[in-house]
Amino acid sequence: MLAVCCTSVFLGNLNNTVLNVALPAMQRDLHSPLSGLQWTTDAYLIALAALLMLAGSAGDRLGRRRVFQTGLALFTFGSLLCGLAPGLNWLIACRVLQAVGASMLNPVAMSIITNTFTEPRERARAIGVWGAVMGVAMAVGPLVGGVLVQAAGWRSIFWLNLPIGVAALICAARFIPESRAPHPRRADPVGQLLVIALLGTLTYAVIEGPSTGWTAPLTLGCLVTAPVALLALLQYERRRTEPLVDLEVFRDKGFSGAGAMAVLSFFVLGGFLFLNTLYLQNERGLGALDAGLYLLPMAILNIVTSQLSGRMTAGLGPRLPLLLAGAATALGGGLFAAADAETSNALLFPAYCLIGAGVGLANTPVTNAAMARIPKERAGVAAAIISTSRQFGQALGVAVLGAVLTTGLRHSGSISGSGSGAGYVQAVRPAYWIITACGAAIVLLTLLTTARRRPPIAPAVTLPERPARESIT
Repeated sequence: MLAVCCTSVFLGNLNNTVLNVALPAMQRDLHSPLSGLQWTTDAYLIALAALLMLAGSAGDRLGRRRVFQTGLALFTFGSLLCGLAPGLNWLIACRVLQAVGASMLNPVAMSIITNTFTEPRERARAIGVWGAVMGVAMAVGPLVGGVLVQAAGWRSIFWLNLPIGVAALICAARFIPESRAPHPRRADPVGQLLVIALLGTLTYAVIEGPSTGWTAPLTLGCLVTAPVALLALLQYERRRTEPLVDLEVFRDKGFSGAGAMAVLSFFVLGGFLFLNTLYLQNERGLGALDAGLYLLPMAILNIVTSQLSGRMTAGLGPRLPLLLAGAATALGGGLFAAADAETSNALLFPAYCLIGAGVGLANTPVTNAAMARIPKERAGVAAAIISTSRQFGQALGVAVLGAVLTTGLRHSGSISGSGSGAGYVQAVRPAYWIITACGAAIVLLTLLTTARRRPPIAPAVTLPERPARESIT
């Protein structure tokens, strides 16, 4: 069961990072501007983030195995269509379909794990394995993408999902038991529409603002719509007895802090990979495979620290690995921002290692800190909120840091989406200061929201818990 759930997580997260190395090839083949590359990435991430909470509650209500299998089927079919897409707009549309399927994988898989491994220490180890697989998928994505693009073109990164998806479907039918929450939440279509409006308008404004102008009617309309949708969502969900976004879970400061750190950590991951795969291929002139090899130190440190973080979290709690994660991220971003690490391999590779370690150290303790004190009956919704935080953070990283790069390149006189030499280094420097600030924010949030020592292993009493048991058939 754990292997099947981890396979789905591997597919979804590999798909996020394997794409980055293929972006320059897509740009040449599809004649795409830099904003088109951002949409190729963020169309998937935003659709995924917007639907994760709906998928989590649907699994609790309709059956976790059923929803999980449906997600695998849609994701696999969407991957096939992406590999056959004739143009940029078709590719973006097929990425959205792929994301609809992927939205049913992570939160439902986490809910299955949480309700299967009931003993806290055993659950922590299972979540550690799950987090490590997620880290491995994100880490090896650029290398796998480089091999595939170099050997068979950018479309092959989508065809890779087909045999793995079919095998996971077969294994899910055999090894995952069907289960439902005893009191599942009802559908919340108004809340779902408000979430889509919030994420979609905010992302559109950030991506298109540098090109169309921040005062353009559509951009300005999106900048106004996003906060209005957020306020409306908070007010509407607060009055519902069974909301899509369960605001009650945010009463626990550990959960709230974990959600914020998930956004920050994946903001760094998404934005950093987007910037560096473009830099390595467009500025240094490397091929896709060579670019993947350049990022290999980041992948190795991510894998190693993911394993280390899981053990540290299981034995000591999430505080220490999160402090180390924030410090590594801040130091890695600082090497780019203050020391121009792009200009020297002697600084570039240590910076890659630090960023990889920062992301690897953060993943497992964030999940554990979020889920450790949440009642079982709310596991699906809580897991969906954390997964939403991750995906939205990654989408926001691509949008914000890509917009910063676009603005800097335009100021330097380049409108093609690439700079040259010192001009590029100057254009991208503010983006790395933002990454450095994200690392510092993780340290601060860890100090404010996590305990100094591992708390007693016991469920929280701050949130109401229904006495009904899980029904498993």
